[in-house]
Amino acid sequence: MRKGNLFVISGPSGAGKGTLVKRLLERIPDAWVSVSATTRAPRPGEIDGVHYYFMNDQHFDDLIAAHGFLEWADVHGKRYGTLKRTVLERMQAGQQVILEIDVQGAFQVRKLIPEAILVFIEPPSLEELRRRLEGRGTEDADAIARRMKTAEAELALKHEYNKQLVNDDLDAATEELVAFVNECANE
Repeated sequence: MRKGNLFVISGPSGAGKGTLVKRLLERIPDAWVSVSATTRAPRPGEIDGVHYYFMNDQHFDDLIAAHGFLEWADVHGKRYGTLKRTVLERMQAGQQVILEIDVQGAFQVRKLIPEAILVFIEPPSLEELRRRLEGRGTEDADAIARRMKTAEAELALKHEYNKQLVNDDLDAATEELVAFVNECANE
């Protein structure tokens, strides 16, 4: 059995984190993506325990008080967090645990679990990132401008990560990420 590890995947919105994580799961049988807890209501089709752990504010507050989160944040009035117990159980079982979270959360996790392996996914350029965000067609110009400003701040912190990976070719980026996770898991 391989050693369990915690990989934190971060990067700007539009860098391709979700796609790379999905491809990683297809290639690494002992990889598992953590499911976040949230205080927001489920959207149509979302299943508790699959997409998120949906909970009320009191339950979330109780978990904060009991140090039950590796990280948590308030996002537009709703809270999201990573459940500590589940992550630690999966790591102890020898799994490669993947957290796909923002930069702020990544540094919170590193404080609690210094051996966490942080991977920063970056776009080939800010121009390409803007093109990807505009190509989604899901946000207005103001939202894209906010995401671009956030991306610049996040990119300034990429050297704080154990690995930086430029997602300019999806197949090559997938190979690089899979090789990195396997290398860490086999140490």
